[in-house]
Amino acid sequence: MSREYLTLDELVLRLGRDRRIVEKQVQRGIIPGRRIAGEWRFNETELTHWLEQDLRELDEQQLAQLESSQNSEELEKHAGLEAVLPPETCQVPLDAGTKPSVLQELVEVAGRTWQVWDPTAILRATREREDIMSTAFETGVAIPHPRNPLPEALGQSVVAFGRTLSGIHFGGPRRSTTDMFFLVLARDSRTHLQILARLGRLLHQPDFVEQLRNTPDSTSARALILKADAELATFRTP
Repeated sequence: MSREYLTLDELVLRLGRDRRIVEKQVQRGIIPGRRIAGEWRFNETELTHWLEQDLRELDEQQLAQLESSQNSEELEKHAGLEAVLPPETCQVPLDAGTKPSVLQELVEVAGRTWQVWDPTAILRATREREDIMSTAFETGVAIPHPRNPLPEALGQSVVAFGRTLSGIHFGGPRRSTTDMFFLVLARDSRTHLQILARLGRLLHQPDFVEQLRNTPDSTSARALILKADAELATFRTP
């Protein structure tokens, strides 16, 4: 949408949650919002930042509800990852041994699509997001991304996947190391959240992380991601 603020009704639709639950979270200050002329209003950028942090606490069903509610104009309804993860954006192994080099390499991998128009701006924005809070999970997976969508820097939204030969310190919980990375570059907040929720669902699938870690090359890694992604359709909420 073109407006900067969402109404309460729009927020409920965006989150895909029960209205009573959303209202309680708003009243308790869990969901960031403010009253304007006696009505609740929610800044879309603030909401996206809050949702990014909240994603870690959502289970598979809640992630599916969030994904379904985004209705990205760029992605087809209920679309999976195939449209944003072409063969050239998977790199196994990823030739990087530090956090800065991982981000640099991932942006270069994403650039193979010719959809990355301003790699310098994207790399800078991704680094700034990581400086605020690491996107690494304790499972050894990280999902780096710019804090805000950069439509002027992208032709189309794209995801790049890479796996390093060994784990590196990427800011994960309990000083855990990270060896698998999904770089998410989206042109708008709906597409951004839809992709993040989809990836979050994948990470909830039994054995997916370890199977992905054991794939021998880029082709097999992408094939496994898309296979697991296609199987998610069975569990999607309408």
